Formats: sequence, C-alpha cells, structure tokens
Amino acid sequence: MAGITIDRARSAGTVSRYIFGHFAEHLGRCIYGGIFVGKDSSIPNVNGMRRDVVEAMRNLKVPVLRWPGGCFADEYHWRDGIGPLEARRRMVNTNWGGVVEDNSFGTHEFLELCRQVGCEPYITGNVGSGTVQEMSEWVEYLNSDGDSTVVRERWKNGRKDPWGVRFWGVGNESWGCGGNMRPEYYADVYRRYQGFCRQYGDHRLYKIACGPSDGNLEWTETLMKNAAFCMDGLSLHYYTIPGGWSHKNQALTFSREDYFETLALAANMEKIIRGHAAIMDRYDPEKRIGLVVDEWGTWFQVEEGTNPGFLYQQNTMRDALVAAIHFDLFARCCDRVFMANIAQTVNVLQAIILTEGDRMVLTPTYHVFDLYKDHMDARQLDCFVQSDRIGTEKHAVDAISASASEKDGRITLTLSNLDPEKAREVEISLRGEEIAGARGRILSGRMADYNDFGRERVAVRAYTDFTLKDGRLTAVLPPCAVAAIRL
Repeated sequence: MAGITIDRARSAGTVSRYIFGHFAEHLGRCIYGGIFVGKDSSIPNVNGMRRDVVEAMRNLKVPVLRWPGGCFADEYHWRDGIGPLEARRRMVNTNWGGVVEDNSFGTHEFLELCRQVGCEPYITGNVGSGTVQEMSEWVEYLNSDGDSTVVRERWKNGRKDPWGVRFWGVGNESWGCGGNMRPEYYADVYRRYQGFCRQYGDHRLYKIACGPSDGNLEWTETLMKNAAFCMDGLSLHYYTIPGGWSHKNQALTFSREDYFETLALAANMEKIIRGHAAIMDRYDPEKRIGLVVDEWGTWFQVEEGTNPGFLYQQNTMRDALVAAIHFDLFARCCDRVFMANIAQTVNVLQAIILTEGDRMVLTPTYHVFDLYKDHMDARQLDCFVQSDRIGTEKHAVDAISASASEKDGRITLTLSNLDPEKAREVEISLRGEEIAGARGRILSGRMADYNDFGRERVAVRAYTDFTLKDGRLTAVLPPCAVAAIRL
C-alpha cells in the first residue's frame, strides 16, 4: 500500500494561480477557428470569440493567457493588427505552416478575449525583428493615459481607457528562433529593451526575460549575473518529447515503453527546475524573481493528414498524467515557480480544447486543470509520498504522484495513479491530526483513451472509493487516474 502524509506545519509557500496559465500563439488553428471566428461567423460568438471556448476557459478560472507567441512573436509587428480590418497588413506566417496571416486578430481582439475569459494578458514583445521603439510604444499604447500621439491612436481605434497590461515578455527563445543570440548578447539586449518599457501611472510592469531551454544552466547563470537587477521573471521552456525531436511518438498509438518514457521525461522537469532555481538563489536569495515556465507540455507527431506546421495532435490519459505530474512538481517548487503556461490552449500540441467547425471537445488535459483549480493561491502543504517505482528498466516513475494545499481552512489533495494496469491503494493521513471527512472527483481511463467529436470517453465523475477509519483515509485509485479530494 502507498502512503501520503500531509503536514500542515510545513509549506514551501503559496501555489500561485498563475501556475495554471495558458498560451495561445498564431499557430495552426489555435487562434483562427479555435478561439476567434469573426463577428459574422455562423458559429455562436461574442465580438468574434467562440462562446463555447470562452465558456470552457472561464470554467477553469484561467488566470493568465500568453500571446502572440512563441516563435511568431519575434516576427509580429503590433501595429499591423490594429485599426480597420480592411487596412491591416497581410503577411505569411513563415514559422508555422506558411499560411497567410491577415491580422484580423490583433491587440484589441486579444484583450477582448481576456476580458471575456476573465484572465490577465501576458504579451511577448518582438525583440528578434522589432525595435526598442516599437516595443516601447506598444507598452505606451496599452498602458498610458497621457495625451500623446500613440495614445491618440488607441482613442481613434475605439479604446479610451488604458488596459494596464502587467506581464511583458522581452522576446521569446532568443537563443533560437528569436534571434540565435548568445546569452551575453541577449543579457545586454534585454537590459536595453526593458529600460524603455515604461511604467505609466499605477501600471507597474512585470518584466520577463527570455530564459533557458531545458537544462541550459549557462544561460541562466549569464542572465542572472548580468540582468537580475532589472527583471521580475525569467522564463523556462521544457517540452516532453518521447523519442526525441527526430523520432517523436504518435499521440494515439504508443507502447507501454513509450508511456513510461513520457511520464519519466515529465517528472525529470523537477530536476531541471531545481537546477535553475539553485543558480537563481545565488543571485536572488530573497526569491524576488519568479521562474516563468511559459511553454510546457507534450510534443508528438502531428495527426495524419494535417498540416505539419499546425502541430495538431490528439490528447489521451497519458497527457492528463503528464499535466498532473507537472502541477505536482510546480507546487513543490512554488517558492520559485511563479507562472506556467501550457502549450497550447486550442488545437495545438497539448491542447485543453479541440475544435472542428462548430464542434468542440474537452481533452483529458482540460479535466486535470479542472481538478487542480482549487490549488490556486492556496498555501502549499508538505506532502510526503511513499510509493513503489514502476515502469521499465530504462524508464521508471513513482506509482503515485500527489500535491496538497490549504485555503480558507480547507485542504485539497490531488493524487494520481501512474500505473496503467493496476489499481493502487493509498493510505492518507494528516500529521498530528485526524481526517474528519472527505469528498472527491476523479478522472480515469486506459492510457490511450481520448475524447473525440461525438465520442467522449474521458470525463470527471464523483469519486467515493475511499474509507475513513481512525482518522485516516484509505483510497483506491483505478489505473491511469487523477483525483482531487477535499479533506
């Protein structure tokens, strides 16, 4: 039997609500058709935004949405996406699929989406092909209430009051698609660009420097040494890619070995985070700077018959468990991890939502976000897990993954059974206290189960397969399951 001991006296800090953030890039059918259909579409919409998608995002209490990229951000010029639609500049999206981008979804549309969803915007500025002036004026356009020419542009385009956008990324993947820069060079570029991103009125900016990919500790060391004094956040990108870039798994057809490789790669992210956090701690012992994991998730082969540049993949219980593993490790590292943004919201990579015409389906990953949302802004609790290791000779993981938090006197425990074949019994206890009662919800299925249009196999249901005795809770988790229990 596995065991989980929750200690209310020990905590790593607050589980920031921003850890449950999302990412929407101009990539494939994420924006166009996935989120935005235009005001004249027959698909029900409000100001061009799909009603069904917005409602689904609102249900998750999405806290923050990153836009416009991704690689697209460093070829995006924001003035191309404001003003009358017929006057907006057309371009070819050379990063993703070579399709025409008509810029009908621009700054005003993005901020309207955030208003409807009820989330904060996170904008990534163009450092790769843009100018300091361009980014500086974008901040001014969005946040200033002064009577300047730039602000008058906003007035002319129908918005009198400033939006007060807080989160700003200074470039994206500047070590790669965002400019192929060396860390020393980017540190100087960052210092220059952020210096011209002004504060207007009470709108204090949270400036996020482009951080490393995966385990590139040299990048973090260089950025912290040279630019820590003027950054609020440092980004980190990590994708779970079983088989590697050249031999990526298929999303739906995979072996037991593939399954355990995927989960082991996801769990390895904790080692990577702690490596970067140790460097950040040397330069920032007060932990003022947040680690912003603004791209994470699974990356498989695209679905057969789809544009390779659209990165459309299906989503199974394997993906759901990857999400649960990530949320558990983000909680354990919440003293440093301030924000995380899954890639991506709709129709791209590990999406929470898939659309096809006027139809929409919620993926297993969506349901994991739903199960974990009570952790938002809660106090993390030490959660000691005793579990055997499962997997293969090459790839092994703990059978049970878990995290716990407390808010308003209520404790939420989220736990997963990573075993694809066996149910697992777990004894749950509160150190020095007795559990008085519990209620729960659960998501479970076979490892390759997924939801498709007109066929929903995986959904959250009430969970009651536990017993309470002598102040301890004994829960039985079916194979491939993620549960949330309120103690």
